[in-house]
Amino acid sequence: MLSQRNGKLFTLLSLYMAQAIPMSFFTTVVPVIMRQQHYSLEAIGLMQLVKLPWVLKFLWAPLVDRTGSSTGGYKKWIFFSEGFYAITVAAIAFFSLEHQFTVIIVMMVLAITASATQDIATDAWAILTLKKEERSLGNSMQSMGSFFGSMIGSGALLVVYHYLGWFWLLLGLSLVVLAALLPLVFFRPETVIRKRPRSKSVSFKDIGSFFSQPGIWPQLALLAVFHSSLIGIMTMVKPFMIDLGYTVKDIGIISGVFGTAMGALFAMLAGWIMRKINRRRSALLFAALNILPGLFFLIMSPLIWLPPLMFAGVAFLWGTYGMGMVFVFTIAMDRVRHCREGTDFTLQIVIVHLGSLTLAVLSGKIAGTFSYEGLFFFSILLGIFTFLLAWFRFFGKDEHPGQKTSSENKNEQSP
Repeated sequence: MLSQRNGKLFTLLSLYMAQAIPMSFFTTVVPVIMRQQHYSLEAIGLMQLVKLPWVLKFLWAPLVDRTGSSTGGYKKWIFFSEGFYAITVAAIAFFSLEHQFTVIIVMMVLAITASATQDIATDAWAILTLKKEERSLGNSMQSMGSFFGSMIGSGALLVVYHYLGWFWLLLGLSLVVLAALLPLVFFRPETVIRKRPRSKSVSFKDIGSFFSQPGIWPQLALLAVFHSSLIGIMTMVKPFMIDLGYTVKDIGIISGVFGTAMGALFAMLAGWIMRKINRRRSALLFAALNILPGLFFLIMSPLIWLPPLMFAGVAFLWGTYGMGMVFVFTIAMDRVRHCREGTDFTLQIVIVHLGSLTLAVLSGKIAGTFSYEGLFFFSILLGIFTFLLAWFRFFGKDEHPGQKTSSENKNEQSP
């Protein structure tokens, strides 16, 4: 039998993998299939719009918080959204990508919307069920689930598609999504955490009030830029490898498989580190580590064409990103208001995504204007800036200045 803590962690790993596998399939494998069927690059580019619900999910997060009045309420949201997710994925199997592209795109958006809703509920459920000292390990499971799900969705499923085809692949994918619910079915928490009555529950206005909290802006600024020194390199590392003469197969192995595995491994390590040291020291440690990939690529750029050095650079890059993800998720969990767990956490993670998206877009311009070496140097500067911002956010301050968090409020609990 799994212990309470291990049961929670395994359940979170399963749920976050369920989110990542179809998302990765829709955004990485489907474009490959489309290109094989001679779709235009413009049409393939439109596929990225299926990610839009993950940027906009903060708009309906208050609804999830308002109706999810306990851990049991969030659990119902997870079952409902995951079930709808699986049914929609299965329904897509009955349509032809070649002849019914528009219908499939609409259904994919519906599926991803359900997945984004599941993410809101899962995050809130995790915040309520994880003790504060367990949050770093819980977020290790979240990060590892995302990495493993991406690895399966962007790699293994392409092989499955080759042998089984579109119809059976999507039916199998829907069953995987449903199977991910099994740990949640069998996990029985020690207590059911109940929140205040729904009559006093959250509304859309709570999105605006989130930004008026004392001390919230240093937190948001740190979240927005924490990955900034890594995102530019991560965006450009594959074109960089192409320019160095690496084949597509090499890139898939080094970046797709090895890099993602390093992200998952170091995410697990980050959870252990954060249990051993406090948030303040973790902030400075992980912010300092974010400087290393840019420094490595800049110094080694004349020799990085050598595979061992490229493997080392990718390990630095994905490893520090995996550790940073755990830290970002954990401090975001620490800074949520009672009864607004899903809304507040979602708002913070959307800001992380927007910051990363901005740097990803700018990275091509920087590399094109100043060369790859210029991009690496710029990444080092961003890393130093992030370290200073982390110092300002945490040094000499309380971890939750001026704001009680969900974990600090006295929730009414019943067995």
